[in-house]
Parts: sequence; structure tokens; C-alpha cells
Amino acid sequence: MPIDRKVARFNRKFANRFVGPLFSRLPGFGKVHHRGRKSGREFSTPVKLFRRGDDIVITLPYGPGSDWVKNVLAAGGCEITTRGRRIRVTDPVVFTDDGTTKMPALTRRILSRVEAHEFIALTPVPVSHRAGRR
Repeated sequence: MPIDRKVARFNRKFANRFVGPLFSRLPGFGKVHHRGRKSGREFSTPVKLFRRGDDIVITLPYGPGSDWVKNVLAAGGCEITTRGRRIRVTDPVVFTDDGTTKMPALTRRILSRVEAHEFIALTPVPVSHRAGRR
């Protein structure tokens, strides 16, 4: 079972403001930049992520029902800041780990303790396709 929604609300209102700027520069962490489906407002959400081949995989410790996940799915992608670089990603796919997903061992141990087995995978847009974007 994913982490309780009360924790998610607390993090969204308070903790993310403090850890977000720091986490987006650390290896294994980042920020998802997305637009609200209803409000149209821009948001950024700190996340734990890792690479799986060419894709970027983000852990979903609160499950796929989080607003930011719904926003990314509805938009068909988003931008991610990780290690100080902003990357455009597309083709979001939510999946459940069956125990065979390649991920860092520490990430697997932590997520198994909170019974978080769902992820979202996104494909980076090649740099040549980003050239016209500012």
C-alpha cells in the first residue's frame, strides 16, 4: 500500500518548498515541472528518479493517483530538472514493478518497506527536437 495521502498533503504544502531546490541537484532526485489540468497553473514536484535504459523512471510512493501524475499523463509529458539540467520528457507510462525492474538496490529496499511498487516511465525528447523551444 502506498504512503498515506496525509503525508502527501503535508509534503505538498510544507516540505516540498524546502527540499525541492536541494533535491533537484542531487543524483537520483529531480523536480517534475507540470501544468494543472484544471487550473492551468505551473507546478513543480520533487521526485525520486532513476534511469532505465534511455527512459527516466520516477517512483510513485503515493501511488498513481497523485495530481502531478494525472497532470503529466493528461499532457502526454512534462519537463524534469535533475542534476541542474532541465529535460523535456514524453510518452508517460505508469507501471507496477513485478520485481524485475532494474533500479538501484537502495531504492528497491526503501520502496519495498513502504510497499510502493508503482512507477511512471518517461522518454526524453531528443535534443534535436528541443532546439526550437525556449
